[in-house]
Amino acid sequence: MASNTSDVLAARERRTGRSVHYNISYLVQGAEYGTDGAIVLLHDIPAGAFSWEGIMGQLGGFNRAVYAFDMLGFGQSEYPWPADTSVWGQADVLSYLIKDLQLTNIVLVGHGLGGGVAQVLATRLLRPQTAALVLVNSICYLHTFAANWPLTDMERRRDFDAPHNTELAALIDDLRQTLPSATTNPKDFANVLNSYVEPWNNELGKEILFQHIRNLVPYYLNSVSSDLRTLNRPTLIIWGEKDEQIPLTYAERLHREIPQSELVTLPDAGHLSLFDAPDAIAGALKNFITNL
Repeated sequence: MASNTSDVLAARERRTGRSVHYNISYLVQGAEYGTDGAIVLLHDIPAGAFSWEGIMGQLGGFNRAVYAFDMLGFGQSEYPWPADTSVWGQADVLSYLIKDLQLTNIVLVGHGLGGGVAQVLATRLLRPQTAALVLVNSICYLHTFAANWPLTDMERRRDFDAPHNTELAALIDDLRQTLPSATTNPKDFANVLNSYVEPWNNELGKEILFQHIRNLVPYYLNSVSSDLRTLNRPTLIIWGEKDEQIPLTYAERLHREIPQSELVTLPDAGHLSLFDAPDAIAGALKNFITNL
């Protein structure tokens, strides 16, 4: 859905960094504000940094740099296969890059899968550098994937032989049919559907997507989510009330278990809340960051 923001595209750059032995691509806005207090945005599966573009421009009034990363195997970052693209693997790669960029007192913001990665970074790998945490329709506890999203029959897709038993055309058709179920505005979502689908529309892309799905291991995240209560950082939870992929009950549990956390619900948004309600999310982020 289009945002009402007057975007600041002129101040946004696409850059590439090196971490471990991978090339990681990212968008940066407001780099002139320095490295302290940066806002770090992490995307969901099967998206990329592009999914934050409707929100980034609205975060330009804080005199803070804003970084939206393409995680490993997504967007314009490297597509290694085989590789560890679990929440732990992603957090490991990003932790080195964020340290190399010398980002400090960061506001970590994660959507979906990116929320799981943000939890690992905040509680484990970048705890000293993290000033605040924001989880948007995030995977958490033992819920790391929905039964039928972003593909149908996700449990079966986690089998190692699944890519060999799936024709590329069938995979792409499944994505095109299934992804819109996570938005409350599927008609308009059709205009951006290609951005979510096309990275996987080749044999390497197919292998990488199935690798991502195999690495959605519930017990990798459960203890991390359970430890959020000890993080002792300001925490904002933003959730689409109509999220059928990660129901609102998970947001309520996070809010209940994390001391002094704040919960903002979006009444007309599904799981793809960055698309459904970019202005509401930007507004919640602005209010939260203003009060840090």
